[in-house]
Amino acid sequence: MKLNYRRTICVGFAFFLICAFWQAYDTTIPLILTNKFGMSQGLSGVIMALDNVLALFLLPLFGALSDKHRGRFGRRTPFIVAGTLAAAVAFVLLTAADNAQLKNLGGVARIDDPAALSAVYEAEGQETLLTPDGERFVLAEKFSEEEFTAIRSQIVSGEKTVANPDYTNYVVPARQAYAQNVTRHRTGPLVRFVILLLAVLLSMAVFRSPAVALMPDVTMKPLRSKANAVINLMGSFGGILVLVLGIAFSTSSVKNSLMSYTPFFAVVAGIMLIALGIFLITVNENRFVTEMQEDSRRFGIREDEETETGEKRRLGPGEKRSLLFLLASIVLWFFGYNAVTSKYSVYAANILHKDYNLTLIIAQAAAIISYLPVGIVASRAGRKKTILAGVVMLAVSFGAAAFLRDGSPTLLMNALFALAGVGWATINVNSFPMVVEMASGSDVGKYTGFYYTASMAAQVATPMVSGFLMDKLGMTVLFPYAAVFVVLAFITMLAVRHGDSRPEAKKGLEAMDVD
Repeated sequence: MKLNYRRTICVGFAFFLICAFWQAYDTTIPLILTNKFGMSQGLSGVIMALDNVLALFLLPLFGALSDKHRGRFGRRTPFIVAGTLAAAVAFVLLTAADNAQLKNLGGVARIDDPAALSAVYEAEGQETLLTPDGERFVLAEKFSEEEFTAIRSQIVSGEKTVANPDYTNYVVPARQAYAQNVTRHRTGPLVRFVILLLAVLLSMAVFRSPAVALMPDVTMKPLRSKANAVINLMGSFGGILVLVLGIAFSTSSVKNSLMSYTPFFAVVAGIMLIALGIFLITVNENRFVTEMQEDSRRFGIREDEETETGEKRRLGPGEKRSLLFLLASIVLWFFGYNAVTSKYSVYAANILHKDYNLTLIIAQAAAIISYLPVGIVASRAGRKKTILAGVVMLAVSFGAAAFLRDGSPTLLMNALFALAGVGWATINVNSFPMVVEMASGSDVGKYTGFYYTASMAAQVATPMVSGFLMDKLGMTVLFPYAAVFVVLAFITMLAVRHGDSRPEAKKGLEAMDVD
């Protein structure tokens, strides 16, 4: 019994395009909201949580709808096609509102122009502002106009870092306050931006659960951790490709903090459409599902559709308890992890003064290297033990990163993010298969919805909560906050007793009995 890697890779192109989108979304939308619309970290967190609010309701809905759908192209493929096409178009249209806000900001968008800084100073000189470290100051009391306009980032063509920390600590908050006032008086671009953002998020919600549910549809139960490793590997390739594009477009450059994102978003949308085309050419969903069912019967693997009395199988009390604790663990580790992913681009620019793209590429690369070994380890040691090891790695990396500041060794930060990448890969490869392990074949989409409801519930709250704390206590609270929730996830995961894979030490049909 061996995993069909070619088939799994082809199916994984759906997850590839999903991760490419979310990588672009998570790293650029917070920058647009704070730099161009002048939002606080808390308010931008509310906007960033919109996708997760929608997902709470829509992912289980579309997962269940795809379970019931029957057609010549399969249960999941029609949702994947329709959702991807709509999301790609809406994502490019989103930049129209972004560009309208740039026009409203006028000459201030010229970030290296002393005249622009003079305009900011005159407009915001009496405002009480907050530095990234939590220091409150009144701009006019801190600097004269001459001193303020002299604090210029030593930006030259191609340079991506801020040479003068006063620029980050004092000029950036003043710029954001200026953008906030512009937005307050001209709300049209923000309204259009939010409406288009909702259209993008609705389109993504249409096919996320069906795309993820396709893997267990075409993979026998004992092989799902290995298959999920391949799927996550494909997703990491999508994410890392967008991060490389971010470096090419200099999206993390201080000079480009008020850039137009139209070319960047258009390229990302093109990548999504190319991946969709490869998926459609290589994946025949109905045939893949039929072959999986035939293989399962040949190896004596049951999907547990019915009990011996002919009734639809239901979870027992112990399984329900395990499912609840597993979903609670998912909520908690996403509370920690998503706080970092949704705020790190801002944190890196303001606290570490580093290029966020490179650090995230290292984390993705570490995950890519570890996905397949993690799937193999889980098939031998069990999914639960492997997940617990990943949670420990994530907690250590976040806990140690809390002590790093501007001037800390870049190598150390990169090493910690590499560890976080391995830890997150270890968790991701095994947690979803544990959830669908308890499902019957006809309910995989519904249980996929359970998994995403848990993860999205966390992602609704954590950008807002972490953003609020960052506004009140300073940005340095981010990593301690993340570490605490990951530790709590370790505790709840200890109570999970079902959904594990049986180690491969046993032979024959006994080794394949994963019920």
